[in-house]
Order: sequence, then C-alpha cells, then structure tokens
Amino acid sequence: MQIIVCENYEEMSQKGAEIITAEVKSNSKAILGLATGNTPIGIYRYLVEAYHKGGLDFSEVQTYNLDEYLPIDPADENSYAAFMHDHLWDKVNLKPEHCNIPAGNVGMEGAAAECAAYDQRIQAAGGIDLQLLGIGRNGHIGFNEPGDALHTGTHAVKLTDSTIAANGPLFANPDDMPRHALTMGMGAIFAAKKVLLVANGKNKHEAVKGLLGDAITTACPASLLKLHQNLILLCDKEAYHG
Repeated sequence: MQIIVCENYEEMSQKGAEIITAEVKSNSKAILGLATGNTPIGIYRYLVEAYHKGGLDFSEVQTYNLDEYLPIDPADENSYAAFMHDHLWDKVNLKPEHCNIPAGNVGMEGAAAECAAYDQRIQAAGGIDLQLLGIGRNGHIGFNEPGDALHTGTHAVKLTDSTIAANGPLFANPDDMPRHALTMGMGAIFAAKKVLLVANGKNKHEAVKGLLGDAITTACPASLLKLHQNLILLCDKEAYHG
C-alpha cells in the first residue's frame, strides 16, 4: 500500500487528478473505474481543467461506475448517471458509448441480469486499469456495506438506514429516494490493476483507521483492500491524523 497524506481537500483532489492523468497519458485506452459522492468532485474538476488546457485526451478512454440507485431513471437529477454527466462525462471528450454505469431503470425484476451483463462488459473491455474509490464512514466501498459476508460480483443491495439518512436530503422529497441500489462487488473491485482510494475530513478518520489497522474483516469492507497488490490511499491530514 502506498499512502499519500495531503494538507487539505484541494491538495488531495489535485494529487488524485494527477494520478489519473498519468494513467491516461501512459495508456490512451485506459479503462477507468469511477465513483460518485462529494469526495471525488474535486478530482473531476481538476481533470476537466487539465482537459481544457489541452494536456489530456479521453477520446479512447472507457469508464465504468461503481454503482447506481435502483430503481431510478438515468435522466433523474438525483441519479449517479446525472452526477457523472454534470461533473465529468459532458465536460471532456469522452465518447457517450464509452461511459458505463449500471442501469438503475431495469427494476428489481431485471437487476440480476443487468448485474451479470455489467460484469461481462467490464471483462470484455479487458478489466479496469485504475479504480477510483471513496470510503463510507463505516468503511463501506460502493454500496458494499458491513455485514457477515460480501458479494464478489455486481449485485443488487438494500440500502442501510444510515445511507438513506445521509442521502435522502439530497432528494427534493426524501421519501422519493430509492431503497435499493446496484453496486460492483468486492471481487470486481479487487480485479482492478490499481486502486486509488480517497478520503478527507474528520468524519472519515475511523474508516481510514479501519483500513490501516491489523484486522481484515467484513465489518469494515475497506479493510479487505489491504490485500490488493496495488493500492494507493490518498487522504488529507484530518482523515489520517493519529
């Protein structure tokens, strides 16, 4: 594991963008695994800046997102597809057919088939070269929440009360928030050649502590990443301190 501790969120975001930029410049056909949430927004902003300065070309890059709500229409402003359009996809020269995310509008009846197809698309593309991850306060990765067991492949999951409480206010009517999601599993994440995990703020300190501790446990899904052959932990001082 490589650990990079930055002074603050901006420095962390800039460093994260530099790592992804280096990946794309070394491999113009890079397969990137992407994440949503507040943490990667700064990274996407710096990537967009690099693109507009003329130093970054996404024309042959493919992206695969970690997760999506279920059920939700991709055009819904609260979907993760909309988030990616707003923060990256529509702001650089990514081809629309190269931007992939689980289809949240398939409904529960189509979830299993969509999950299997999503894993197959990633494998057919050659696998993910660099997977960007955030980390939940309880150590969750994507929607892989603490529990007795973790799934390996992409799967449907019932959202926890804590996730609903955290994300519900983002919806105009919190009751409209979906209660399920599709998420890549830990096996799919582990298959990435490189993993870049980013964390910032005091509220992520316990999660980072769980990642860096001696134990590897499904009670802290992020702790499994200690076994990954090429993991970069990128965080600010508040998340790392102590």
